[in-house]
Amino acid sequence: MNRKSFDQKVAIVTGAGQGIGYEICRQLATEGAHVILNDLDSQLAAIASKSISKESNGDCIAFAGDASEIGFIQNMVDTAVSKFGKLDIAIANAGITLFGDFSTYPPESFFRVMQVNLGGTFFLAQAASNQMKLQENGGTLLFTSSVTGHQAHKNLAAYGMSKAALEMLAKNLVIELSQYKINVNTIAPGATLTERTQADAEYEKIWSNLTPMGRPAYSSDIANAALFLVSDKAKHITGQSVVIDGGWTSISPSPF
Repeated sequence: MNRKSFDQKVAIVTGAGQGIGYEICRQLATEGAHVILNDLDSQLAAIASKSISKESNGDCIAFAGDASEIGFIQNMVDTAVSKFGKLDIAIANAGITLFGDFSTYPPESFFRVMQVNLGGTFFLAQAASNQMKLQENGGTLLFTSSVTGHQAHKNLAAYGMSKAALEMLAKNLVIELSQYKINVNTIAPGATLTERTQADAEYEKIWSNLTPMGRPAYSSDIANAALFLVSDKAKHITGQSVVIDGGWTSISPSPF
């Protein structure tokens, strides 16, 4: 029997009740990983973990809660270690998008975007890497950025700023973590078909016309790249961001 790519690896994935995060968890579990699946929505997390565990015949544990709260983040890491003895992979995928005109953007929206997108990622990386430092084989961190961290997008000043910052965080952590055999990268998805985006009946049509490859991404397109970056095959890749957008950032046509 061929050994699975992530056999006995232990991973935390935040914001994973559906969409990209769900698909990352599904692929990890299918390839043999023990997965802690986080989502703010407890029902969504429970349904997702049950579905993945059944399909993969592996371990996918629901861990519902706010992935931007420091105490909760530490609890996720502690739980992974108590259940499985270690932590190999931490994927900070949780994020929120709050659209709004720059001139009237409310402070509460700004600080919530920063708390979730930046704070949640920063402190998961901190807690996970502190655990990984104790482990002989180090580990891997992955952050979910966005094409809006590369190209300006109307009504997304705060969100785009937060996503660009994540890519700088990954670069900075190369200095901090490489000596402990911990690599860190980001993925920057473009338009992607998920449960959320498909609620807009025009989304697929609009982004199929705007994307050079002729369609928006599927969650599997993003997850495929994510799994490579957290695999042993990518251990010498660190501080990098992979844009997965079907070529959109090369020409950047606006949907507005």
